[in-house]
Amino acid sequence: MELSMDHQILDQTLDQSPTSAAQLALADAFHAMTARSRAEPAPDLAERLDRLARLRAVVAENEERFRQAISADFGHRCAVETNIAETMMVFSEIRHAAKHLKAWMAPQRVATALQFLPARNRLIPQPLGVVGIIAPWNYPLQLTLAPAIGAIAAGNRVIIKPSELVPHFAGLLKEIVAAKFDASELLVTGVEDDIAKAFASLPFDHLVFTGSTRVGRLVAEAAGRNLTPVTLELGGKSPAIIDASADLEEAAERIAYGKLLNAGQTCIAPDYVLVPEGALQAFAEKLRAQMRRMFGTDPANKDYTSIISDRHYARLEGLVADAAQRGAKILQPATPDDPNWKAHRKFPPTLIVNATEAMAVMQEEIFGPVLPVLGYRHPADAIAFVNARDRPLALYWFGKNSDARDEVLARTISGGVTINDCLFHFAQINQPMGGVGASGSGAYHGEWGFRTFSKLKPVFHRSKLNRLADLYPPYGGKIARLEKLMRFMS
Repeated sequence: MELSMDHQILDQTLDQSPTSAAQLALADAFHAMTARSRAEPAPDLAERLDRLARLRAVVAENEERFRQAISADFGHRCAVETNIAETMMVFSEIRHAAKHLKAWMAPQRVATALQFLPARNRLIPQPLGVVGIIAPWNYPLQLTLAPAIGAIAAGNRVIIKPSELVPHFAGLLKEIVAAKFDASELLVTGVEDDIAKAFASLPFDHLVFTGSTRVGRLVAEAAGRNLTPVTLELGGKSPAIIDASADLEEAAERIAYGKLLNAGQTCIAPDYVLVPEGALQAFAEKLRAQMRRMFGTDPANKDYTSIISDRHYARLEGLVADAAQRGAKILQPATPDDPNWKAHRKFPPTLIVNATEAMAVMQEEIFGPVLPVLGYRHPADAIAFVNARDRPLALYWFGKNSDARDEVLARTISGGVTINDCLFHFAQINQPMGGVGASGSGAYHGEWGFRTFSKLKPVFHRSKLNRLADLYPPYGGKIARLEKLMRFMS
């Protein structure tokens, strides 16, 4: 999720020793929560369901306040996008967890090898303890609470560090959570730099970070000092591949939506498109037409979301200017420095046709409504292009040729895939969400989140009739016979 969150202070040295008042207060809160977790390590089903119900109430009773706070942080955030991509997904996660939690918590039977019979094996899921969440700004409600839902369902206590780029949202979440939860159950910190600096260095039982690959490395390094396991939700350049068998109009419509949702500030948004050379210009025109149909050319359009900050807006301007200087064809309804667009901090939907690898736009995650479109000659060239780069968080393939589809699926590795659409693999609650390599590690969603935040403890129950005592010394003829039996059964 390159540039999906600032956490600028984390780009400095992460200090393990709290020095400021804010850091000391955070350390005190963490140690108090840890002590409570150790004293009461396994909340029962009723208690976990109660916490999930209270978390749902945090959102359900304050939907409009959250919409307004998030919009204030963005400058303008489309209310429909907040409802669909954030609020509804949080409700879905909580409903799913509450429905299945009893089954998830039950001990699991595991087969016992013949040589150890009579006996039985069980896997018992247990809470890890205290989970820390360093949350991003781009979908602040959903990407903050989704991992918290999995952690709470698994019986953990949670501390959340919101992004400093969404202070209105962070303040509101902190206020409401404090009214619904004891500080030993669920706690939201402030967004001060001192807290960001100290957070990843706390000895959590598990740490979740959503953000850029660069900062993710620093977080993992800080967590590693405490041997804290981490789930990293990062990003990268997620490709969309248009096969020769694809319906170009359909692909253009779906890519336009996937790219421009939240003005492209989505970690799994398509970051570049690979199109057969002969269809490149036609596809670019169809894509531009679909973007105009969806969002028009008026920067005051309420359906179109603003860029999070002036700094991010300037970064996007720089990417487009560099591509234009290096010979790319730029398709956009207005220039980014148009005062009508800049006043709303809305970046015009931009296509960069015939982008090359030398351009900055092809060297970093874009995280905005700018989309390079590149041509390829043979399907193998498209696969090779993807594989020559870091493994992406998402991959999209469009077409009707099942053999070509399966070739791409078999020969590329990515965090997730949607076929003939964009984004929607993320919304599948029975599927894990997570990256691979530079795009992340670990996963959550539904039962996958429950397992991520649980210790599946193996337990071996030995029967009274079991003859494992034959293994004990003094060794004699019986051990030779038992060894022969074990070799036979191995």
